[in-house]
Amino acid sequence: MAKLRGKPVAGSRVEMVEVVLPNDANLLGNILGGKVMHLIDIAGAIVAHRHSRSAVVTVSVDNLDFAHPIRVGQLIILRAVVTRAFHTSLEVAVKVFREDPVTGERLQTSSAFVTYVALDEKGRPKTVPPVIAKTAEEKREYREALLRRRLRLAAAARAHRLYFGPGMK
Repeated sequence: MAKLRGKPVAGSRVEMVEVVLPNDANLLGNILGGKVMHLIDIAGAIVAHRHSRSAVVTVSVDNLDFAHPIRVGQLIILRAVVTRAFHTSLEVAVKVFREDPVTGERLQTSSAFVTYVALDEKGRPKTVPPVIAKTAEEKREYREALLRRRLRLAAAARAHRLYFGPGMK
C-alpha cells in the first residue's frame, strides 16, 4: 500500500461561532454542559473528517472542565485543530471561548482533546494521512499528543479491567 501524503494542521482547522439562546441554557441562564460537549464533538469531527476525507467516529474525550460559564446572549466560539494522526485515529484539540457581543471581550471557558477513528466505505477503520506540524505550537502539540495517547490507552485498559474484570473481552 502506498504511503499517504501528510497534510498540514492549517488545512483542516475549524472555527465555529454560535449565539447562546435560551433553549440552550439551564435555569441560571448558562449554556448547558451537554450543549457544549455536543458542539465540541461537531467541531472536532469536522476537523477529523477534513483531515482524513472520510467518515469518522468519536472514540474518546479527555477531561472536560467548565472553567467559566457562557451566558444567554453571549457567543460561543470553538477552535479545533488536528494535533496528530496515528494509524487509523486522530487526536483533535478543541478550545472553547465565550465572547461578549458588545465589548468583544473573549475568555477561554474549556478545552478538550477528542480522538476519532476514520472509517472506509464499509465502516472499517482506515489509514489516515500524517499531520505536518509547521509552527512551534503545532510541533509542541504534536509531540505531546503521543504522551496523551499513551496515557489514554493505559486509562482505557484500566477501566476495561475495572468494568469487565480480568480475562473479559
